Amino acid sequence: MAKKDLYLDTGLAKIETDLHFLMQCFYDVLVDLGNENIALCLPWIGSPTKIKELSKRRSGFPPRLSQAYAITFQLLNMVEENAASQMRRQRAMPDTYRPEPGLWTDNLKKIKSSGRSEKELLQLISHSRVTPVLTAHPTEAKRAEVLSQHREIYLLLVERENPVWTPAELALNEEKIKTAIERLWRTGELLQAKPGIADERNTILHYLCEVFPTVVKSVDTRLEQAWQKTGFRSRPFDKIEARPDLEFGTWVGGDRDGHPGVTPEVTKNTLRILRQNAIQVHLRDLEQLPSKLSLSDIHQTAPDALIKANQKLISLLGEKAEECIEEWQGKAWQLYAALILKRLPNVPSDKHDTTCYVYPQELIDDLVFLSKMLRKIGATRLIRNDILPLIRNLRVFGFHLACLDVRQNSAFHEKAVCQLLNAAGMDGSDYPDWPEAKRLKFLYHELQSPRPFLHMSARPGPEAESVLHCYRILAKHIESYGIDGLGSLIVSMTRSLSDLLVVYLLAREAGLARYGKNGLFCRMPVVPLFETEEDLDRGPLILKDFMEHPVTRNTIRWRLNARGAGEVCLKRSNAKPGQQVMIGYSDSNKDAGIMASQWALHKAQRAITEVGDSAGVAMRFFHGRGGTISRGAGPTHRFLEALPHGALSGDLRVTEQGETIAQKYANQITATFNLELLLAGVVGTTIMHQTEKEVKDEYSSIASFLAQESSDTYRAFIYDHDFMEFYTQATPIDALEHSRIGSRPARRTGTRTLEDLRAIPWVFSWNQSRFFLPGWYGIGQGLERLKKNEPKEFARLKAKINEWPFLFYVLNNVETMMASTDTGVMKMYANLVANEKVRQRFLRKVVQEHQRTQNYLDEVFGGKPLADRRPRMIKTVQLRENALLLLHEKQVSLLQRWRRYRDSGKTSEAKKLLPDLLLSVNAIANGLRTTG
Repeated sequence: MAKKDLYLDTGLAKIETDLHFLMQCFYDVLVDLGNENIALCLPWIGSPTKIKELSKRRSGFPPRLSQAYAITFQLLNMVEENAASQMRRQRAMPDTYRPEPGLWTDNLKKIKSSGRSEKELLQLISHSRVTPVLTAHPTEAKRAEVLSQHREIYLLLVERENPVWTPAELALNEEKIKTAIERLWRTGELLQAKPGIADERNTILHYLCEVFPTVVKSVDTRLEQAWQKTGFRSRPFDKIEARPDLEFGTWVGGDRDGHPGVTPEVTKNTLRILRQNAIQVHLRDLEQLPSKLSLSDIHQTAPDALIKANQKLISLLGEKAEECIEEWQGKAWQLYAALILKRLPNVPSDKHDTTCYVYPQELIDDLVFLSKMLRKIGATRLIRNDILPLIRNLRVFGFHLACLDVRQNSAFHEKAVCQLLNAAGMDGSDYPDWPEAKRLKFLYHELQSPRPFLHMSARPGPEAESVLHCYRILAKHIESYGIDGLGSLIVSMTRSLSDLLVVYLLAREAGLARYGKNGLFCRMPVVPLFETEEDLDRGPLILKDFMEHPVTRNTIRWRLNARGAGEVCLKRSNAKPGQQVMIGYSDSNKDAGIMASQWALHKAQRAITEVGDSAGVAMRFFHGRGGTISRGAGPTHRFLEALPHGALSGDLRVTEQGETIAQKYANQITATFNLELLLAGVVGTTIMHQTEKEVKDEYSSIASFLAQESSDTYRAFIYDHDFMEFYTQATPIDALEHSRIGSRPARRTGTRTLEDLRAIPWVFSWNQSRFFLPGWYGIGQGLERLKKNEPKEFARLKAKINEWPFLFYVLNNVETMMASTDTGVMKMYANLVANEKVRQRFLRKVVQEHQRTQNYLDEVFGGKPLADRRPRMIKTVQLRENALLLLHEKQVSLLQRWRRYRDSGKTSEAKKLLPDLLLSVNAIANGLRTTG
């Protein structure tokens, strides 16, 4: 039997065994608590007769059934995650070894075989940079307490992998699992109220403080092991500078686009809390250092330089050093470690103690000195395992933990400028209506002047005051702590050059932009976010003009110098001029469909890269990917391979949103795997782009054709005059807008239009009703017309699909979406549409396009059905099928009743029914492993 079949069969068998064990635990817990009626209805283990009876009922479901099913899916997800992890471990064993696609060993072997030298490879690794940015976009439907119980159960499940547990130990483990499941059952699924920003911030802090500091060391270790396994004999990664640059970002507390709760004070508190937690992370590590340096002076004499350094520190610390002297007298190594520990800042006091470090580089320098002292006595292993991990975490997390981006909508900035001009005695009330030429003339003139419009005490209006107050907080933070900890000023819905230059004007007003010898520069980079298909098309020209503007050139130059001597901050290995540009996957998909969206993103990256090359500036793309395929998700290594030739350049910034954060990073083994995929993939893809010839002309005509034809079909569907009547009744969008899964509103301005609806609830609603429409609709028409109108091109697509990473990635992802659709469930939800003509017309279009898309995808991918080509994915879908069907039936019934109560004015009855309806939403989301 082939290895691939062996792993598939072994993995599926493990899933079956572990799922039965956990479900038996859950069954026992429910029976013990007197809920036997629910236990008998559990999927995979309950009574088939009871479940069959239940499936025939449209109402009168046992109380809390949705919660029980939500938990069963959570248990299944844990089982699958652990099985995947254990199969990766099995593939890493010597007798069954096979490099995991996308990880360090796989990429290093490919690079070595391409003929690249060890020196070239090391240079690229050391100059690579990856920044996962954790956002609080409202797609996490689970409570923080629930996520905590998930982590506990998962770890207990992993404990059972130990092959030498005794029966008594296994029994104890089982009892712990049952206790955690009971706690999960008693906790409840639903958030009692919408989470606040503080709740979202605490969730993000868990990953930044408890997960990533440990995972960074694991990923570094895997790089070192892969380097040796590939056949390289050197040990370059004993130098921190040789490792790829890693940093984290966050939007929680900084993303104010359509979010009135993100005030300037929230941003100020977030920066303080991030700094406080970063120092706690380093304190936790440094507290262990004195005991690790228990070096006897009898066996190794402390160097004179170390003795002198201790004396200098004692003099600096004064009374603060007395406790250290008393405990570590005569123990030079431990004394030094204890003394530098005393220099960590005390953030809550917010006072500048001159004995404390202000910048992390100061602590790094002291640890580097300690390394030199240890090297003098030959203690290289202690350096490698005790000191370098501390330095690495300081370089990754600094004293800021994660860089906070500040995002705002261009329309909000327009209102701020109106108010600013009016307060300055200039008529700016019609600024939003100014033509672009008039705006640019005004902005170019103003940005040549150092004087602000207003006195700091002026009160121009709510939007202007909000922006200026926020920018002043950012400026003050830089004055105190440098530019580390601050990300970018991101302008969502960037549609013109003036949308970007306006930010410089506002920054000048608040002191965030200053004048230097070359003119005005901004101390935070201004970053456009191109979201719609039209904006992506305009993006390259906007970027070209923006980069030619003197303030942008000065800002890039200043930030390059700030990474060196111009500003006290972390010294990184990849200091180079660069301009960041963010591209959005969600709105472009919502606007034009998946193929047109992906092709517009691809073309924009290629054109923007050429703009950067012409200007001698490296473009750093920030990918705003969501949690579902229609919002940019997909296998990481395939995503990187599909990027335009040369668009990566060893530098990647990418969002991690909502439930995907927990799915990827809740557990250390899985978190290590996903972070390694990012780091190794960036290095591997960059080198392959440098080595291989670009093939863009081979598939451009096909991609353009499919993008246009599929988009025409998609837009004809969603812009039909009856579409909103179908959509609002055939999906649970109205229920989702009552859910409490994020602090941000579901709509940008509150109007009941398709344009105002955010992409997340748009996708979420289609997922819940199993249409998954944004992820595939229009592809079938595009492929059919390609075959009919361009048969040679269609034949070429079939022949080359596995050689063209971009088209393979997009169509493979579409097929993944198709696997999760269910036409029977679609019809069930479509029956909620009151107007029969509207219902039948739209449903007929969906079902026909669904069948057309599946037929043509089968043909493109070799003529074999999906089940033969991707059996693991199909098995995963089939495992959930019956249980999900039951939940869909219940949700449809609840929607009917809830809407009837709501529409007839029976508000109290509708309110009572809502929690059960929202529980069904959570349960289905758990079963599908996705919200929006």
